[in-house]
Amino acid sequence: MGGCFSGDVRGGMEAVGGGGGSGMGRGPAAAGQGHGGANEAVDHFFQGHALRGLYTPLELSFSAAKLRNMDALSKSDPMLVIYAKKDGRLEEIGRTEVILNSLEPLWITKAMINYQFEMVQPLVFKVYDIDTKYHNTPVKMLNLAQQDFLGEACCNLSEIVTKFNHSLTLNLRSGSGHALLSTMTVHAEETSSSRMAVEMTFHCQNLDNKDTFSLSDPFLRVSRLSENSAAIPICKTEVVMNNLNPVWRPITLTSQQYNSKDNPLLVECFDFDDSGNHELIGSLQTTISQLENLYNSKTGANFYSNKGQKKMKGQLFLDKFQEKVQHTFLDYISSGFELNFMVAVDFTASNGDPRTPQSLHYIDPSGRPNSYQQAILGVSEVLQFYDSDRRFPAWGFGAKIPQGFISHCFNLNATTNDCEVVGVDGIMSAYSSTLYSVALAGPTLFGPVITKAAEIANHSVQYSNNKYFVLLIITDGVITDVQETKDAIVRASDLPLSILIVGVGNADFTQMRILDADFGKRLESSTGRVATRDIVQFVPVREVQGGTVTVVQSLLEELPGQFLEYMRTRDIKPRPPQHASAPAYAPPPPQHASAPAYAPPPPQL
Repeated sequence: MGGCFSGDVRGGMEAVGGGGGSGMGRGPAAAGQGHGGANEAVDHFFQGHALRGLYTPLELSFSAAKLRNMDALSKSDPMLVIYAKKDGRLEEIGRTEVILNSLEPLWITKAMINYQFEMVQPLVFKVYDIDTKYHNTPVKMLNLAQQDFLGEACCNLSEIVTKFNHSLTLNLRSGSGHALLSTMTVHAEETSSSRMAVEMTFHCQNLDNKDTFSLSDPFLRVSRLSENSAAIPICKTEVVMNNLNPVWRPITLTSQQYNSKDNPLLVECFDFDDSGNHELIGSLQTTISQLENLYNSKTGANFYSNKGQKKMKGQLFLDKFQEKVQHTFLDYISSGFELNFMVAVDFTASNGDPRTPQSLHYIDPSGRPNSYQQAILGVSEVLQFYDSDRRFPAWGFGAKIPQGFISHCFNLNATTNDCEVVGVDGIMSAYSSTLYSVALAGPTLFGPVITKAAEIANHSVQYSNNKYFVLLIITDGVITDVQETKDAIVRASDLPLSILIVGVGNADFTQMRILDADFGKRLESSTGRVATRDIVQFVPVREVQGGTVTVVQSLLEELPGQFLEYMRTRDIKPRPPQHASAPAYAPPPPQHASAPAYAPPPPQL
């Protein structure tokens, strides 16, 4: 399913970043918007008790002007970080994408926040110039101390919403408090609770060529025009290289993004440039209603020049226009769908002797959890509430087991032949016991545990579609079966499965980042098959520690979106209320630790 993506970390080459108006939200200050944010749980509580939350969800959009140029041979690459100030402390709400080579950025990524009339809600905005060597680092992982500071501004949320057009322009100040010429503008809009969305596929014909030695590399940007005619970007396609008749992947616009079918939209076609100075090929103003008419009539709409006076030969066409209901994460969870947690722990020798304090597996007599225990506790304590029986498959890999051989997928629960343990305490107890019953060995292989988890997910699909599986892998080292792991992930991408990988220690985790397709390029198997979707999220503990975002938040932030993508692409809808309390359970899958090959079902598109 084509998403509506907005990142510009790689200059717009791939449509990556905040997806489909999901915005961003971390911590209590941010609201969930159908992707399972913190306050969606609050909404669920109020709705379950026939109450209404005492707040108004708002979506904040951002732009800046006259930013300082910190780069010698190009322009700054700005990113905005948004904070809520509580009890004198700054709590990060989220980060925008990085805009390359721009002193006048118009960020697409939004921030969601709950406006509460009875509270003073101070906000702080900080702008950074992201160093070139960090352009391939996900924004959530960026160490702000390593970036150039461009300025900051602050205001109360009430100052924004009381403005006539809900827009407030602020002067940026330096770190020492001196006023700068730079400004930033914040625009607030009340969000819609409608679940309606429109999926569209665009193509163009006869675009003007803006390149000398090749053809243009076009992409589209869709913006909503506010009451004062300000353009608020809401969506961007991927770039189609060297093509004057491009066809783009489908995009989805929610009613929250376009407001109404008659709200004016601006569609701009740009020629991509690595410098960030994308050249406008043409633009046109339209509405969702007019786009629907365009699709029904099978005709094209002409682009106009920058000033809107010259009609151009290039035309925009729609190959698909489909209205549909976009169910939220909680729609599924509240109707009986479950998240089933699984964990796999690295017992290779590179972790160090568990009996010494230097070991990553060292059990501290004081009770202080090691890195493995922290990851297990953090993730399982969140996910356990979405699993009705709280029985979790738990495996180890990379150790010599009591049977006398090295295993790359063995049950942590050694007392039975069952891979499952009961509850979070069961995982912790089985982990501790295993440390004293196996010998750390190697190498580090992910393929067997991913294949085993996929077998369980595949087994469940044959009996019901109300379960989604989450495999947590905790490791300290570099994997040696890279291609086998890619193959296993590509096969598993057709299944109701997400993989969370936590890197502990100081190893080089470059290969892990390849598995996490955060930059829009999906994994490819050894046979050339491309993953159906991105199902991996990797977080190295050392890059998150000490920050305002926890390891658990970083790990889980993409999970609701991956869950929804799986359900939507297979047209799996939430169950009617009368069936919500009676989920179907599959018979237990085979419990042997060495998983046979499986054949996942084809995607139901």
